[in-house]
Amino acid sequence: MDARTLSPETYFVESQPYYEAVGQEITIFDAAYANRLPILLKGPTGCGKTRFMEYMAWRLQRPLITVSCHDDLTASDLVGRYLVRGGETVWVDGPLTRAVRAGAICYLDEIVEARKDTMVVIHPLADDRRVLPIEKLGQLLEANEKFCLAVSYNPGYQSVLKDLKQSTRQRFIALEFDYPNADLEARIVSKESGVDRATADQLVKFAHMTRNLKGNGLEEGASTRLLVHACKLIAAGVSSVVACQAAIAQAVTDDAEMLKAMYELSSSLF
Repeated sequence: MDARTLSPETYFVESQPYYEAVGQEITIFDAAYANRLPILLKGPTGCGKTRFMEYMAWRLQRPLITVSCHDDLTASDLVGRYLVRGGETVWVDGPLTRAVRAGAICYLDEIVEARKDTMVVIHPLADDRRVLPIEKLGQLLEANEKFCLAVSYNPGYQSVLKDLKQSTRQRFIALEFDYPNADLEARIVSKESGVDRATADQLVKFAHMTRNLKGNGLEEGASTRLLVHACKLIAAGVSSVVACQAAIAQAVTDDAEMLKAMYELSSSLF
């Protein structure tokens, strides 16, 4: 079966995505994939987890299916359901089932946001069985040898009610992501946005200032993604202070005092 024809959300990453390794994550992923081990990505918002998955899909030449998990995501949404089409009742595979059949990489982003019954579905895929129970069809679908299961979550947002149980966590090879060091982050921001290195350096300084406010008025500081957004505005002619306000400050908080503080921080740099 040609995975390119399965569905619009199943796609090949045709050209090499820009990705800078910050540790041994590529080597570990390669080894895990070769041994058919599932992968858990941990890290803050906007630090490069999704880009890393796109890069690995390109590197391994496998189709990638990404599912953004949310409170209403059920096991049926992942596995599939019966639908009425043209007066007939037909079975339609969900994204996880399509990945299992085609040998694709299935990436479940922010897995803890999904309903608990989804965990029951992925457990048999995340151990030596590598099978997907499809109860409505009475089938036990064996995973294609090239299938890969990857999930992610942001530990900084989790609570007792929204956390991965040990029975789930201990099935995965875990990769911890964080924001790159200042030099590498500035290089990434400059490369992604097209701004000069000096401007990128200043934006990274601003980001570190906001990250120091985490827990002191901010839930999260400026991510690398937001820095790229700000630099793209700057490259398009928007002033640096206005770009910081629109792309970073307003994106991370609605608190008037914090917005004022971040405006003053950006004004001091630019």
